[in-house]
This record gives sequence, structure tokens and C-alpha cells, in this order.
Amino acid sequence: MHSNDAQMLVLTVLADGPRHGYAINTAIEKLTGRRLGPGSLYGALSRLEARELIRPADEAGEAQERHRTMRITDAGREQLRVELQQMARISAAGLRALGIGPA
Repeated sequence: MHSNDAQMLVLTVLADGPRHGYAINTAIEKLTGRRLGPGSLYGALSRLEARELIRPADEAGEAQERHRTMRITDAGREQLRVELQQMARISAAGLRALGIGPA
């Protein structure tokens, strides 16, 4: 899975509420039918946190990344909104090209 895909999935499940790594991956599996590998999941978490799109839900939380509960930031919600709108436009264009969607 591409790293941007993993990041998008993480933002999507965190938009529903704070979660720790295992719960994030469980929600992703429920959504997509696939779990992310540890490198994809924790790499996405690190990149999103570095971009300030997510942050620990409790600033005094545990130091170990696997056990930290993360939440989406306002900037993360905005990024998710922009990416979902772009995906919707791409999806609509693809469906039209296949003769499935509205003209």
C-alpha cells in the first residue's frame, strides 16, 4: 500500500474519534478488509504527526508509539476533506468513463 493511502486511511478512522495504533488498524481492517503492516501503520502515524495532522490525545500520554492514543487535528480534518473531495471527483470521472456514472 502506498504511504499516502495509509495516511488517508489513518486520517479517515481518526476523524471518527481518538484511537491507539491497534484500534486504528482494526478500524482500517473493518473499512477495507485489510490490515496495514506495522511499518505502513506506524510510518503513517509518524508522518502525520510530523505534519501536525494528528497529535497525541493526551499530551502526557505514554511514550511508546504503539500505545499512544492519537487524535486528528483541525488541520488534519481539513486535509482529509480536501483529499476526499479530490477522490470523489476522480471516482466520478472514472465511473463516467466506464459508462457507470451520470454523464
